[in-house]
Amino acid sequence: MSDEMSRRDFMKRAAITTAGASLSMAGFSTTRVLGANDRIRLGVIGTGRQGIDNMQNFMKHGVEVAAVCDVFEPNLQKGLQAAGGKAQTFKDFRQLLDQKDIDVVLNATPDHWHALPTVMACQAGKDAYTEKPISVAVEEGKKMVEAARKYKRVVQVGLWQRSNAHFQKAVQLVQDGLLGKVTYVRTWNYSNVYPAGIGNPPDGEPPAGLDWDFWLGPAPKVPYNWNRFGVGDRWSTFRYFYDYANGWPGDWAVHLMDIVEWAMKVEGPNTITAQGSKFYLQDNSDIPDTLQITWEYPHFVATYENRLGNGNSLFGHGYGIVFHGSEGTMFLDRSGFQVYPEPLSEVDYRELHRQAGREEREMRGKTPEMKMSQIDDGLLLHVGDLLECMRTRQTPRADIEYGYQSSSTCLLGNVALRSKERLEWDAASQKLTKGSPAAQKLLGREYRAPWKLVV
Repeated sequence: MSDEMSRRDFMKRAAITTAGASLSMAGFSTTRVLGANDRIRLGVIGTGRQGIDNMQNFMKHGVEVAAVCDVFEPNLQKGLQAAGGKAQTFKDFRQLLDQKDIDVVLNATPDHWHALPTVMACQAGKDAYTEKPISVAVEEGKKMVEAARKYKRVVQVGLWQRSNAHFQKAVQLVQDGLLGKVTYVRTWNYSNVYPAGIGNPPDGEPPAGLDWDFWLGPAPKVPYNWNRFGVGDRWSTFRYFYDYANGWPGDWAVHLMDIVEWAMKVEGPNTITAQGSKFYLQDNSDIPDTLQITWEYPHFVATYENRLGNGNSLFGHGYGIVFHGSEGTMFLDRSGFQVYPEPLSEVDYRELHRQAGREEREMRGKTPEMKMSQIDDGLLLHVGDLLECMRTRQTPRADIEYGYQSSSTCLLGNVALRSKERLEWDAASQKLTKGSPAAQKLLGREYRAPWKLVV
C-alpha cells in the first residue's frame, strides 16, 4: 500500500468530504437587495448575448443599470430593453466612462476590446467586471493588472467557475491530497463541425446600424466580413480570428486551466509547446482544427486538446478536466465531479483480503466512485462576490491578477503554436526566458491609431 495514503484512508476521506459538499457562500446572499443608501449603478459596455446575461445577474442583486453602450444599434436597443428602458445609451464607451454616477463597469466586448475599456474604467475611478480572457496579448494583461493596482480598483474577471461550490470542493480535495501526487492533468474541448466549420462568407458591406471601424478599434483595418463580426443566433465567431481573439485556447481553455492552476497552486508554467494545424475545415477562420498544447510545471504536466473534426471522448464529455494522481483520478466539469480510486494491485488486494472483514472486502472489490453534482448559480454568486468586494475593498474571488495568470497561460500556448517554438517562461518575473524575437513580439500587439493603451 502507498505510504502516503492507503486505499482505506482514501475511502474514509471520500465519505467525509462528500458529506460536506454543499458549501455556504460567506459574505453575501444571492437574494439580498441593496438598500437605497448603498445602491450601486452599473454601466454596460457591450450588450450582446453575454453582456445582457451578465447585466441581468447584476440586476438580480438590486444593481441599477445607469447606462448601456454598443457600436451595433440592434444590440444597443436590446440592452436598453433588458435594462428596463430607462438607461442612458451610448455608442462610444468613453462617453459612458465620463458619467460620474456610474460605480462599476461591465465590459462584455469582444476580446480585442477587453483591455482598453477596463484600464480606462480604472483611470475613471470605477470598479470593473471584465470578461475572459482578459486580453488578446500577454502584455495587455500586465497593464490591466497594473491599472487595477495603481488606481486601487476592484476588478473581477468572468471566470465564474471559481464561485461554484462544486468547483471549490473539487479544488479543495486536490489540494488536500485526496488524489495523492498529481503528475498529469488533461483538459479538452471536442466537437465535430467538419467540413464547413463556421463557413466562408465573402467580404461585404456591414449591416445597418454597425460602426465597423469602431468595432475594429485597435485591431487592423480590414473589410467587413460576417464571420469576423459574427453576431447572430450563435456565439459570436470573432473568437476564431487572431486579430480579435485566441480561438479555443482563449475562449474555453482559460476556464479549464484557471481551475487547474488554482487547484495545483501554481502561477504559471515553466515550458510551453504546441502542435496543431488547420487540416480539414474549409472555413475562413484563422485557428487550427486540431490542436494540443502542453505545459510543464515544476511538479506536473498539463495538456489542452481541441478537435473540431471529431467529437468522440473517452470520458463521454465534450469538455472537461481530469486530474491524474497516485491515489485516484478526478473528472470535473460544470455538471459536477467524480473521483475514482486507483485500482488495487494484486499484492495489495491479497493483503487487504487477509486483514479486512467480509463487509469491507465486498466494498473494496467494487472500486467505488465518489460523485458530487450539486450545482449552484455560479454567475449570480460571482457577481455577488464583486459587489461585496466593492463595499469592503477586498480582493474578489477571480481578481484581475488571477485572470491574468489563467489568460496568459493559454495565450502562451498560442504563442508557442504560432511561433512553432518550445518556449521557456519565468512565472515569477512573467517573462520569456527562451523564445525568438518572433515569439517575443507575439506577447504584445500593435494598436491601430488613434487607440493607445496607457496606464
